[in-house]
Amino acid sequence: MERDNVEVRRSKRRRRTVSAYREGDRIIVLIPASLSKKEEAEWVESMVARLEKQERRLKPSDDDLLKRALSLSDRYFGGIAIPESVRWVDNQSARWGSCTPGDRTIRLSARLQGMPSWVIDYVLVHELAHLFEPSHNARFWGWVDRFPQSERAKGYLLGWSAAAKLEPPPGVGDELD
Repeated sequence: MERDNVEVRRSKRRRRTVSAYREGDRIIVLIPASLSKKEEAEWVESMVARLEKQERRLKPSDDDLLKRALSLSDRYFGGIAIPESVRWVDNQSARWGSCTPGDRTIRLSARLQGMPSWVIDYVLVHELAHLFEPSHNARFWGWVDRFPQSERAKGYLLGWSAAAKLEPPPGVGDELD
């Protein structure tokens, strides 16, 4: 496997373990110096595939987000919340997500990328509920709370906001008062 964006670093101190991480646009694979070229190629292929799979899970594409939203709508709302599009945006610094019911679009803050999947799912469920219940009233929270990890995700987002010394976004924490 010949890839320009992969750098293999051999270490005489490393005996058995192999690891990989991303450094900018490059993937760095750390291997024991004692491995043969064939073993190196096998490990590099395996570790690159594992790293890319992990990255896809933590930073799903817009298409993946739409599929995920449709699945969540089916599971928690009986399929009544059908967005036209779901996408990542870089311009949301005060919100985790937003929904425009008129054109059925959902936007998620890129700050969510890399957060646990159940936190992203919570924000998706929250925004999906806005497709049929625009305000943060009791009926809205009744729908959102169908997501079993709702309270856990709200706490996670509140904690993240506090650690980053940011005000929590509107609607997160309000219901906890």
